Amino acid sequence: MIVVLKQGIDLQDKNKVKSFLSDRGFLVKEIKGEQDTVLGAVGMAHIDPREVELLPGVASVVPISKPYKLASRELKAEDTIVKVGNVKIGGNRVALIAGPCACECRSQIMEIAASVREAGAVILRGGAFKPRTSPYSFQGLGEEGLKYLREAGDKYGMPVTTEVVSPRDVEMMKNYIDMFQIGARNMQNFELLKEVGKTGMPVLLKRGMSATIEEWLMAAEYLMANGTDQVVLCERGIRTFERATRNTLDCSAIPVVQKLTHLPVIGDPSHATGIRDMVSPMALALVAAGASGLMVEVHNHPEKALSDGPQSLYPSQFEKLVRDVQALCPVVGKSLETSPRIIPSSITDESACETTQGDNVIAFQGERGAFSELAIRRTFDEDVKVLPCKSFKDTFDAVNSGKVRYAVLPIENTLGGTILENIDLLGCYPALTVVGEQQIRVIHNLIVNPGTQLSDIKKVLSHPQGLAQCREFLEKELPNAEQVPFFDTAGSVSYIKQTGDKSLAAIAGAPAAAYNKMEILREGIETNPKNYTRFYILSREENSEEFKSCFASNVASILFSVSNESGSLFKVLKILSDHGLNMKKLESRPIPGKPWEYSFFVEVEMKDEEEFKNTIKLLKEKTTSFRVLGTFKSAH
Repeated sequence: MIVVLKQGIDLQDKNKVKSFLSDRGFLVKEIKGEQDTVLGAVGMAHIDPREVELLPGVASVVPISKPYKLASRELKAEDTIVKVGNVKIGGNRVALIAGPCACECRSQIMEIAASVREAGAVILRGGAFKPRTSPYSFQGLGEEGLKYLREAGDKYGMPVTTEVVSPRDVEMMKNYIDMFQIGARNMQNFELLKEVGKTGMPVLLKRGMSATIEEWLMAAEYLMANGTDQVVLCERGIRTFERATRNTLDCSAIPVVQKLTHLPVIGDPSHATGIRDMVSPMALALVAAGASGLMVEVHNHPEKALSDGPQSLYPSQFEKLVRDVQALCPVVGKSLETSPRIIPSSITDESACETTQGDNVIAFQGERGAFSELAIRRTFDEDVKVLPCKSFKDTFDAVNSGKVRYAVLPIENTLGGTILENIDLLGCYPALTVVGEQQIRVIHNLIVNPGTQLSDIKKVLSHPQGLAQCREFLEKELPNAEQVPFFDTAGSVSYIKQTGDKSLAAIAGAPAAAYNKMEILREGIETNPKNYTRFYILSREENSEEFKSCFASNVASILFSVSNESGSLFKVLKILSDHGLNMKKLESRPIPGKPWEYSFFVEVEMKDEEEFKNTIKLLKEKTTSFRVLGTFKSAH
């Protein structure tokens, strides 16, 4: 059952409710949601719900209809984010787990760990104990393999996961790994599930070869009932009559499971297909279906692999897959996990998220729930706080003065073009540098006060670009409604909330509706769905390396001016071309105080950052002023 506690319940009354339930044989879990705190009470005991409802501090009692209780979405509405080392799985993340099927020797796992980490994997996998169909097949290196796996994970900064096959190995293995893996053959090995659950550690639970979704979730329930709430579900294909592939990948299980449970679900395209050339397309299918991550087998010499060589990607193939996943993520409202992040649905508690200054504060322009804040939530750790600023200049000032650690600012929109004001401001703050970028898909929604009907709306408020990008919807569905330009999309939502007027509507993103507790009347009303905004992440120069430490830069932004003579710009561009620096963007901007003189903003792709540094000397010789605005990892 779910026991909903009254808001403001004191600790003494809460403990009395817990004790009442525990004394009657229930396992009690406390869950704090966005609005309410609830107690989940599960077990074999039976009790009249009215007895619980009469206890001080209890608001209501709701039965859980599903046979799986702790894993049920009925018990916990918000997504569970599973933390494995410094990596988080769930929400709007796509976490990549990669490594060989089996750890064969020290040099093998070290080499593969280096390559997958460089490509973008955040968790290292590798089998130390291998349950094989044939007793004569390679069974793994056992504890020796665990030692190699741990060493590789520590060296390359990745938490590690491996499969446990025997309850007697659990105690020994937990000293080497960060996440247990329960394989498909052991999904219903209930004694193993009990032992692993007791550790309280994260667990990756693969779906059994012939298991229904309910059986899969009941296996998760075993883990949770015995002590861990950090469970990741993994769809790895099921056994059907089809023999063209190793298994049949059930992509439909991803959205189904996400509706039934709060636990994150990822996919394993390697075991699902068993064929190397099919792994990448099916990996993309899993991400498109909403998976929160992928587990992919990668081997440096798959033709010599002791286990599952035909389905293992070469490192170069995995690197391409990572780039493809990164490009797909914004389409489905997710981002690739490279550092700790936060989910957009958590943009609700002002007291927890908003502050004025400090090292753990990120500035942005706009009001709470703006698209810029969404970019923050897809980039930084869960405990960051935000500082909304009135203008772009105020945002630059906040990070330049040290009031905040970082700022996130829009730099380009696929429909509206470059945000020229921010290009100009970049040149005015020599102490600041670009350390990263984030890309999000802009999804516009018609947002109203609760209870408003489409026929009630007389005025629609939003930023001019928001109104323009939704013109077809407005002309078709609200032809008589006045379109009122507003300074900010999220600000328009805040304004109509303050008025309480049901004749007003706003166009903004879903986070603005969530933060203001408003209703989305229509979703995705933009005319062109290929609407993306790219954001720069700025910091003071002295803070730049801590952000960039987990990845290699491949893009540079530069600002320069040239002499007013024929061919001067061409000479600069030729240097870029001769040194393999692919130019992605070129903008000319007027120089303040110098009529008819211009500076040039350029973005280039780098193959090697050190080589780029060597090229800078040549560029400075051909320019009258030159500045590197920043080097960073591309988000697309």
